[in-house]
Amino acid sequence: MDRADAAASLLGGPGPRTAGGPPRPAGLCWGAAHVVVHANPALLSAFSSGLVSIPAREALVGLPREAFDLLDAVLRDGRPLAREVLRDREPWRMTVVPRRDPETGEVYGVTFYLRSRRDPAIAR
Repeated sequence: MDRADAAASLLGGPGPRTAGGPPRPAGLCWGAAHVVVHANPALLSAFSSGLVSIPAREALVGLPREAFDLLDAVLRDGRPLAREVLRDREPWRMTVVPRRDPETGEVYGVTFYLRSRRDPAIAR
């Protein structure tokens, strides 16, 4: 995700994009329950328009346990991670980044986005 995509995502914009394609599903989760506090339109469309304020394990139906293990690991260890997960038998790349309080440095949540393996590669 480049700076423009990150800024747009944080400010409620479309979020991460494929090269010339639609935005990728992206969201922000808070706390150990990974309560979804922000979801871009692509995430709302892919899962449910009512997923904000719901724990990710309940809201992101169709993601395997490994996806939530990844959210847990990033929240616990405070470093970004990515892995392939299956969603509806299709491979997706899930990237998760810790969110830190700027004053204390404490990790309070995670930002994540999903990229279908069918998405064209981003080349600059």
